[in-house]
Amino acid sequence: MTRAVTIRDIASAAHVSISTVSRTLNGQATVAPDKRQRVLEAVSRLGYQPNAQAQGLVWGRSMTIGVLTQDIASPFYSEVARGIDAGFAGSGYQPVFVNGHWQIQDEAEAMVALTRRQVDGLIILGGQLGVSQLRDLAARYPLVLVGRRVTGLDDVSLTVDNVQGAAMATRHLLTLGHRRIGHVAGVATQQDAIDRLQGYRLALAEAGVPFDPRLVFEGDFHEASGIQAVEHWLGLGVGLSAIFAANDQMAYGVRLGLYRRGIRVPDDISLVGFDDLPASQFTLPPLTSVRQPLFEMGRHAASTVLLRLRAPEVRPEVSALPLTLSVRESVRYAPERAL
Repeated sequence: MTRAVTIRDIASAAHVSISTVSRTLNGQATVAPDKRQRVLEAVSRLGYQPNAQAQGLVWGRSMTIGVLTQDIASPFYSEVARGIDAGFAGSGYQPVFVNGHWQIQDEAEAMVALTRRQVDGLIILGGQLGVSQLRDLAARYPLVLVGRRVTGLDDVSLTVDNVQGAAMATRHLLTLGHRRIGHVAGVATQQDAIDRLQGYRLALAEAGVPFDPRLVFEGDFHEASGIQAVEHWLGLGVGLSAIFAANDQMAYGVRLGLYRRGIRVPDDISLVGFDDLPASQFTLPPLTSVRQPLFEMGRHAASTVLLRLRAPEVRPEVSALPLTLSVRESVRYAPERAL
């Protein structure tokens, strides 16, 4: 069996002391540049892998980062989680994922579990934890909020502009001549759903199209509510030429609901989603969707936590990430009459 490379081996290869190797690997600034370079070259050449558990004992850390998701099985959260995992790769830190299930009690219990594990930092994806609790956590841990903006914690809130993203999707339909555009909204108490509804209404107002509340159906961000929206609108007999769903999962449900009724996408009705999940380019037809950089959001959250752990005095800027529209075959010019 091959013997593991040790710090002593690195010191011998770099012609420096063991303490110099230790200071270099710990990121301390008291190492001369030439010695630091020799150490790093020896680390690379010998394939040295630090023992995370031993580092944790030395530094008084658990080498774990708590990550509160809402549903790790959701394609949205799983894509962000992939980015988080990639962001911690090679750092010695391991993310610990817990689910909140969009229930305030479950989220609170999950946070208790994470703090009992003595995690070194926290990443919170969405959720409904109270502002005072989030501020308390931010005072105790390096913290990043993903997809949620909290007054007083703007510098740790990683968000996208949901209003402009939804307006972008709606404007695209409007430029293709659609005027009767249905919106499958998310849960009315969640800020991203509120913002996307606002963006939909903003684009309609800009185009001089009156807002019709009958064309808005409140879903729950899951596929089944997209099917329910289709049945609701067909039951009302409202005329639609296009549908904008507040996330891709509901758009998938809309597509299935229309298919079951013999309504073709995009020949009879156009369809746009939000998130641009990896599967959306493979649906039939491929789905036009507002692309959230989910993987990048997760990786950026991880790198921000790492930076704050290694340099607590640094307050890295966390800003909104850009949204783009992935245009695919689920949209076409408006037909002569709406359904």
